[in-house]
Amino acid sequence: MTMAAAPAPSRHVLFETTDHDEAGEYLTGVYGGSFRLGVGRKGSPVHLSRLVTDTFSFVTAVHSAEIGYTLEAVPSLMIARPRTAPLHYRYGGAAHCFRPGEVHLCNTTEDHPPIQARWQDGAVQAVTFPFPLLDQVATTADTRHPKPVRFTDLRTTSQDAARHLIATMDYLATSVRDRPESMAEPLVAGAAGRLLAAAALAAFPNTASTDPTIEDRRDSHPATLRRAMAFIDDHAHLDITVADIAAASHVTIRALQYAFRRHRGTTPMGYLRQARLQQAHRDLLTADPADGLTVTQIAARWGFFHPGRFAQHYRAAYGCPPYRTLRRDGR
Repeated sequence: MTMAAAPAPSRHVLFETTDHDEAGEYLTGVYGGSFRLGVGRKGSPVHLSRLVTDTFSFVTAVHSAEIGYTLEAVPSLMIARPRTAPLHYRYGGAAHCFRPGEVHLCNTTEDHPPIQARWQDGAVQAVTFPFPLLDQVATTADTRHPKPVRFTDLRTTSQDAARHLIATMDYLATSVRDRPESMAEPLVAGAAGRLLAAAALAAFPNTASTDPTIEDRRDSHPATLRRAMAFIDDHAHLDITVADIAAASHVTIRALQYAFRRHRGTTPMGYLRQARLQQAHRDLLTADPADGLTVTQIAARWGFFHPGRFAQHYRAAYGCPPYRTLRRDGR
């Protein structure tokens, strides 16, 4: 479980240089591991734009000459998306070519073989997040000797899966850029990171398992549900994950999910959202409008980083838009 900490603001960082060794050193500092950069024409500029949160980060690289890099032992999962030029890729002895708009994994494990890539002038976007984030939203088939979730292919399983991942990436990048205060809230940052991890797991082949086993079905009894609901009610103010809830309930993630579907017709995170919605409602009722507190700020405090969706959930539950509760009017 992640304890709530003082919000660290998301950041928009710009870097530009014509010194390619300096660019490589900068990227090594950003990603870890060893990043060596080579550009066909000396003196050509490299522009890097980064959107950084405590959970994940986006980087867009733009240059005006053929560029290549070698990356070793990067400790985070990296998903790349060529924007304007094909990206030629070598990983684990196999060669790949990804066209503009295609999204792909750069590495499937933390201890990956060296990555070599090159592309012509243009832009490439990448998003990175720590591998343990995957284990917060999924589990492997062997629950007796659990292993970290790992990917088995660099390419997406389908075009629909790729489109969903791209839409998630665009949405989160826009949110970091346009709503940095909301994204800095601990519950929002945690939820956003897990949303990205879930979209990646849905897009690429991996070792995660979602179907409940016989043991999971046996463990998904009402007592499991009661323990889980009590834990959620007591810890809704913290950045808890489905893995935290499962551990507190002494069952697997799959058993927990099956218990909620079977007995409540929802999911663990759906119930957590309801609990946090109740807390947001309480804060709206008790807030003093003269203090200048906004609906968006209260929503973000309780993990709702999309104001429009928060308003939809709130109206469905309480029959009015949240701003009316805050203003105390009945119109």
